Amino acid sequence: MDTVSEIRKRRLALGIPLGELAKAVGRSDATLSRIERGQIRPSYELVQRILGYLEGHEGLVAPRLTAGDLMNRALVTVESSAPLTIAAQKMEGGAFSQLPVVDDGKVVGSLSESSLLRALAEAPKGRSRVRDVLESAYPVVGEEFPADLLPSIFGRYPAILVATRGELKGIVTKADLIRGLRGAALRRTAEG
Repeated sequence: MDTVSEIRKRRLALGIPLGELAKAVGRSDATLSRIERGQIRPSYELVQRILGYLEGHEGLVAPRLTAGDLMNRALVTVESSAPLTIAAQKMEGGAFSQLPVVDDGKVVGSLSESSLLRALAEAPKGRSRVRDVLESAYPVVGEEFPADLLPSIFGRYPAILVATRGELKGIVTKADLIRGLRGAALRRTAEG
């Protein structure tokens, strides 16, 4: 259904007088009446203001997702001095395709599934360490980093770390982003 044609139905269902909505969005009663009747096409920005006002009265909000909303707080890391077999156990046990490499609380690199597989196939059993196949570190963002900016980062990295004041708090993978965006439809607020 067309969003503009829904405005009148939603306004009436909420019992909001035309004048109240007009005042809230900075337009005249006559202008809003003409919009509701399909006589004029409102700007995108005006439609967003109208819908925002109506959603506020319905108790619905379109959440602004952040990296903190999406991150997996059960962050599993591996030290660079760890044997590759330990890294393999962590990956297998958690069904991870990558691990951040952290030494003394500082991110020093990453380890991908493909690098680990190549190294395990080529190295004598138990002799190689994570530091021998270390890859570049994943980018680190704050918990309030907007989720809508994450896809451009995922074009170059398989994971993004989330930190607050230098302390790692979690990790966001492509799967986390997909789950978050899929569930980001309108949701009830505590006030509604």
